[in-house]
Amino acid sequence: MTGRRGEAGAGGGPPPGRDPFRIGGVAVVPGTRRTVDLPVSVLSDHTPITMSVHVVHGRRPGPCLFVSAAIHGDEVIGVEIARRLLRLPLLDGLRGTLLVVPIVNTFGFLNQSRYLPDRRDLNRSFPGSESGSMAGRLAHLFMREVVANADFGIDLHSAAIHRTNLPQVRVSPSKPDTEDLARIFGAPVVMRAKLRDGSLRLEARRRGVDMLLYEAGEGLRFDEFSGRVGVTGIVRVMHAMGMIPAKGVSRARAASIVAHGSSWVRAPAGGLLRMFKGTGDAVVAGEMLGVISDPFGEREAPVESPAPGLVIGRTNMPVVNEGEALFHIAETPLSDPAARVETMTNQVEADPMFDEDEII
Repeated sequence: MTGRRGEAGAGGGPPPGRDPFRIGGVAVVPGTRRTVDLPVSVLSDHTPITMSVHVVHGRRPGPCLFVSAAIHGDEVIGVEIARRLLRLPLLDGLRGTLLVVPIVNTFGFLNQSRYLPDRRDLNRSFPGSESGSMAGRLAHLFMREVVANADFGIDLHSAAIHRTNLPQVRVSPSKPDTEDLARIFGAPVVMRAKLRDGSLRLEARRRGVDMLLYEAGEGLRFDEFSGRVGVTGIVRVMHAMGMIPAKGVSRARAASIVAHGSSWVRAPAGGLLRMFKGTGDAVVAGEMLGVISDPFGEREAPVESPAPGLVIGRTNMPVVNEGEALFHIAETPLSDPAARVETMTNQVEADPMFDEDEII
């Protein structure tokens, strides 16, 4: 596979015509890597804000892949996944170009907030505008400098604060091999998800760049399982795209569960929630997911699953109000999806680590 920036070549050295990769007025020559700081704004106290892109420009031609994280500033697990990815020795022999943006929304990241200072959601602000709002300008910069140069993208997310997600890949393919790459990623669940207006996925696809969206873990939290599934999945996709060799790339021992749809179970009453099911658990229709009690224990409201499936997300908060989303259930044709999730979990725990430091 040859990307927008690549040309066919042979041999170990830079092929004839292999050009430097240019971004933000900076040229990154083949066989090197560099962090390029793209100016975004200046805060009220005169502190400059940039969006930093780490460019790994291989000696040999190939596709250009971008990996982005922290579009929502409180979704920090993606930042850790990006850090681990950039430390991999596998990148020394990279074909093509890898663009890694560990923190897209610097404003939200510094403030531990999902949003920008103007309370706008960056992932509802694409494609943006060079003269628009703060969110619009940042979205425009990302589209111009990153998406416009890429052939494919992987965007890293987590659940919001006080919620957690089972690792899953969401995809809305416009090309035949996109869903194949979602399965190759090897997360426990693959879901076809609708494209939302103003989202990065929608605007990237309009420009011919398909994406995978990885969802895992909780806002403002690290967890080792989500981190390792994310790094391993990106590496598998890079191998499938011809960017890295097979050596050191583990194959998933169990296929991802392909969900046909999903729904949220909401609180039938306010009170204190006692949860009986967690992420990765299989449920049947009518099964008790939890119970909501009033503070005196006089009344209890059962929370039941409306359909069979797999719990792929849930709240972490015991205090709930009526109507709040509590459990996210994915519809799956498997009779025992939890067994497959367990197999994948065991593999992740048994696989060699890509980094010597586990998340604590």
